Amino acid sequence: MGGLRQPPFGGPQQVLEYLGRYTHRVAISNNRLINFADDRVCFRWKDYRHESRPKVMQLAADEFIRRFLLHVLPSSFQRIRHYGFLANRYRAVKLERCRELLAEPAPIIPVPDAPLDYRDRYQWLTGKSLRDCPKCGQGHMVCIETFLPGTLPRGPPGERV
Repeated sequence: MGGLRQPPFGGPQQVLEYLGRYTHRVAISNNRLINFADDRVCFRWKDYRHESRPKVMQLAADEFIRRFLLHVLPSSFQRIRHYGFLANRYRAVKLERCRELLAEPAPIIPVPDAPLDYRDRYQWLTGKSLRDCPKCGQGHMVCIETFLPGTLPRGPPGERV
């Protein structure tokens, strides 16, 4: 039975989305860890089966470590991003070959005359504005405060009478 292949359950798009979440990051980042007490680890996770809802899971410490170690590569193994057609050394050549095999032309990316800030560049690349209100799409977002990394922002302004 080892030679039989089954199609991916949700199709190729679901496989790509799944791999994209796991191939280029660590198993769990510190900001997702909530608590460790009484030999139990509590952490945040996203339930991708239910609209990426954030949830909290609590596991026994040994089970948490077992699951974490499933993501640790054996010595002499390299992460997936260092190999394949996206490896740095011949990336351009291999991408061109992929386009040739797929009969797809290289994307034409016009270069703007003036340097753009990140919001202009984002709009130029995606067609979506970071300045527009994400809720109504009408108003414009205005920066009212910035803060340094590691500091907390102030609370929302109180009601004005």
